[in-house]
Amino acid sequence: MNKRNDVGDLDIKHIDPTLYNGDLAPLKPQDRNWGAFEIFNVWSNDIQSLFGYTLAASLFLTYGLNGWAVMAAIILAGVIVMFLVNLTGKPSVKYGIPFPVMVRASMGIRGANLPAMLRAIVGIFWYGVQTYFASTAMTLLLAALFGGGDGATFLGLSGIAWVSFVIVWLFQIMIFWAGIERIKYFLNWAGPLVYLVMIALMIIVWVKAGSELLPAIDTIFSGGEADTTTHPVSAFMAIVGTMVAYFAAVVINFGDFTRFVKTERQMKLGNLLGLPLNVAFFSFIALIITAGTLVLFGDALTNPSDIVERVDTLALTIVAALTFFAATVGINLVANFIPPAYDLANLFPSKVSFKMGGLITAIIAFFVGVLWVSVISQIGVPGFVNAVGAIVAPFYGIIVVDYYLIKRQHLNMQELFSSAPGGAYYYTNGWNTRALIAFGVAALFSISTVLVPALASLNGYGWLMGAGLGGLFYYGLMRQFKVAPTLAGPKAG
Repeated sequence: MNKRNDVGDLDIKHIDPTLYNGDLAPLKPQDRNWGAFEIFNVWSNDIQSLFGYTLAASLFLTYGLNGWAVMAAIILAGVIVMFLVNLTGKPSVKYGIPFPVMVRASMGIRGANLPAMLRAIVGIFWYGVQTYFASTAMTLLLAALFGGGDGATFLGLSGIAWVSFVIVWLFQIMIFWAGIERIKYFLNWAGPLVYLVMIALMIIVWVKAGSELLPAIDTIFSGGEADTTTHPVSAFMAIVGTMVAYFAAVVINFGDFTRFVKTERQMKLGNLLGLPLNVAFFSFIALIITAGTLVLFGDALTNPSDIVERVDTLALTIVAALTFFAATVGINLVANFIPPAYDLANLFPSKVSFKMGGLITAIIAFFVGVLWVSVISQIGVPGFVNAVGAIVAPFYGIIVVDYYLIKRQHLNMQELFSSAPGGAYYYTNGWNTRALIAFGVAALFSISTVLVPALASLNGYGWLMGAGLGGLFYYGLMRQFKVAPTLAGPKAG
């Protein structure tokens, strides 16, 4: 009898150590303890950042669209993202594997490193940026308690800002170094806690605004505040595209989270609660608070920091700072830490674990964060990273088409960790050249929506269109060369 490892599925004798470690191995069903609540909190933490709040509030003001239409567009975007992540999450629920392992089936055992590393670049960059923004909440707190210092700066950061950045950076390392369970606990606490504070703030604003609140809401809902000539249908679709693009970073690698979920039903329930319903509720809270600021301050404030600054009370500053801190760390762990940690582990599995991948992510991100104010934000690097994010879009279509239409929802776990020539996912020296062609052609379009001014109007939908084209080209190439489901190997389990 062949010796089996601790996952109970893989034959150790035929595992390539350059493709395998314990963090990448299929997770047994009995070792999974995530349910609908955990998935709900993945999405809660994804939207409850400073940027997420500002985005949700500004959508009611920017497009000159009736408020009910804005809310409908936001809910539709939530439904679309829910549909997309149900597709990418299902394989990892079934097999217990993270994104960089799952993508080996379509890109090849070596080719999988291409989408994994592109996704890692995006994640590491924004991990550093979000760490900086989380540190601004800590700076707000420390300045309120101890004063702002003498005003001297280094690399654009004051002394108290440097202390705050290091505190946040170390705090995040402490969480992820304790493992995925500690991350889960933080997300499970941060999501509901931020909601409680936001609901309390909404109630306070509502009480202070009194009878003037509803007319202010009506003003915002009428769309009268915005000066725009955009056609209502175009405005509606722009809002949908903007919201879908906001969640795109998590869509492609959603399997990194669903591998811990017990059943597909719990995943879908968590996605239902966490996406259309959660996004609608969050946007409603943002609307009420924004309308309240219109009454109380004469301006519709969409930045929470501006609201706190106008109120200028120590108690609110402390509560708000802690809330902003928890919310921003939450999205950082979900969208920008876990993905590159797995992606780096996939690059050198025998040398880099999930924890080591996370540490590498944190170290590189440290320099991104501290250089954000003085250098990076000034030289157009965010545009480059957004372009890389657009390039990643076709991989979504390739992954989904490969799993559902080519492999017919069956993967061979043993072959995903084998580099034997002629293996199911070996293709050509470990690379699926047809997938590379499909990716390259589709990526030209998706990146054009970011870089070509004439296509700027498609920027909001560029991710969706790039994903669709990637899947379409991939399917055509695989069918043309008669690469049928036989590539999937025997059914797992």
